[in-house]
Amino acid sequence: MCRHWNQVRRLTGRVVRGLIVTRAMSSGLTGVEAGKRAAARAAVDNHIKTGQAVGIGSGSTIVFAVERIAERVKSENLQLRCVPTSFQAKQLIQDNNLTLSSLETCPKLDVAIDGADEVDSQLNCIKGGGGCLTQEKIVASCAEEFIIIADYRKDTGALGTYWTKGIPIEVIPMAYKPIQIRVASELGGKADLRMANRKAGPVVTDNGNFILDWVAPTKTENWEFVNQQIKIIPGVLETGLFIKMARIAYFGNEDGSISTRSPPWLQSAGDR
Repeated sequence: MCRHWNQVRRLTGRVVRGLIVTRAMSSGLTGVEAGKRAAARAAVDNHIKTGQAVGIGSGSTIVFAVERIAERVKSENLQLRCVPTSFQAKQLIQDNNLTLSSLETCPKLDVAIDGADEVDSQLNCIKGGGGCLTQEKIVASCAEEFIIIADYRKDTGALGTYWTKGIPIEVIPMAYKPIQIRVASELGGKADLRMANRKAGPVVTDNGNFILDWVAPTKTENWEFVNQQIKIIPGVLETGLFIKMARIAYFGNEDGSISTRSPPWLQSAGDR
């Protein structure tokens, strides 16, 4: 793992306050969208190579990553197998004429690239704003390298600073009410059933389940404990807390620069 950190240090530029910063080529986009594109393209260029099995995440930033993968497949004749984390990711893979695969045929992935709703200083993430948290976490757990791509807004010192909508929890529909009560009783705060915008009723995931969004009563740093406490409740399928999973994160800035962060423990390992 420290090998990947050192490789990225060589490829991406100078270190500034624990971040690696580099300048991306102009894309014609501005603001947040330019940042998303810059982060996505840098991650693809630094980590994707021929012969790999690649996990493809979900969300708006992933669109730019798949676009870049498709460009490189066409220009470099890369041989890749792409495993989606959602129906959206599957469509992106097919629309860009990439080779669609699955965990059944590729249970071990070389790399998985995905977005995030928020990332803290330890590279712990909140994911699930788009409702794909369970499949995203499964795919990420199967990858040797899990890489986060996001715009600069998602890079915060503590979870819950930017993403204030709560921690997504995917639950079995019949159990959502008991889970709401138990989460509030044991951890405080409130877990709201996520309602759909363009249909009557709750959001239904690709797995046919509901999502609760739990807002903690106070900020905490012990997210690993919180994650474990929620997951042991019967009826909970998965949480949107990705704890100690990401190996590197690319954050795209409005000016086209890219901040690259590795977890502190991985940096320390690389220095020894």
